[in-house]
Amino acid sequence: MVGNLDVLSRKAGFNTALRHFRATTSFLKPVESGVNLADLLTEALENGTVTRTQLRPIVSALLPDKYGYHARSHNVEAMIETPEQIIEVLSAWTALQIVIAYEHPQAGLFIINPMNPESWEPALPILKDELLVVYVGSVPGAEISTASLEKAGEDVHAVLAGEKPRGRKEYVLPEGTAAPAPRKPAPKQPTASTAAAAASTGKRRITPRYSVVVTNELFHNGNVEAWKRIIASFRSSYPDLEVLIWYDNERINDINALFKWGKVKHGTPIMFSVAGTEIKDVSKLQRYLFEGASPRFEMFLKGGIDQPLELF
Repeated sequence: MVGNLDVLSRKAGFNTALRHFRATTSFLKPVESGVNLADLLTEALENGTVTRTQLRPIVSALLPDKYGYHARSHNVEAMIETPEQIIEVLSAWTALQIVIAYEHPQAGLFIINPMNPESWEPALPILKDELLVVYVGSVPGAEISTASLEKAGEDVHAVLAGEKPRGRKEYVLPEGTAAPAPRKPAPKQPTASTAAAAASTGKRRITPRYSVVVTNELFHNGNVEAWKRIIASFRSSYPDLEVLIWYDNERINDINALFKWGKVKHGTPIMFSVAGTEIKDVSKLQRYLFEGASPRFEMFLKGGIDQPLELF
């Protein structure tokens, strides 16, 4: 049986573990002083001091294990497109420290401070039925019972669903007590090493959804194949970017599963977004997808099936 510590038996594994432990412990004092862990992790990602693969173990080690945060998971009941109402409600609950973990199917894990507008930006939109894990703790100086933290987890999910639950008095700091402010990354001059780190570990974002209107008589198998080849060409040029497709507010993972004969007709909009760190050529992609959804789709079906088009 292979031991769980075998990774430490080699220098590379030991050094990787040591860097992770140092990164994790570097967050202890800021969190204990009232800084939201999501803001710290965002700064660390942008500085290249942690990678996205470290986010989940850091959150698990610090929030529920070290500081006793209550964790509650729930599927989103309504699509979250803008965070203003959520921020307005949760910002009044000054005794609570709230962190949200959202696993995007393509872009990866996002750790969100729901009271910080900038923390929401790269993760939106969050579609209905996707899973959010809410971690709720207390800010320094606030003593909140376990029962109240459990109730707060329910209330935060209610706010995310568009409701306005009545917050308990335990959620608010006594008058005259200042709540911790969101932490923003300090500006820094990029170097060759930090630019490389940003390319591999930097903050991923998702563009707004762009509309492509079907101008063919309907979106049939030829249009499907054209879109596949256009997207394959885009991915060939930008392998770190993902193309996300929506139809009728539903994310489409397999184009064939939805775009069957007669399903999507002339004049119907199909939406797409691009996710990644260094997003490029979105307008060109939109133009090609528009042509692929038109009667001119055959221009994208030329050449060998296994030979990617050189469009980007």
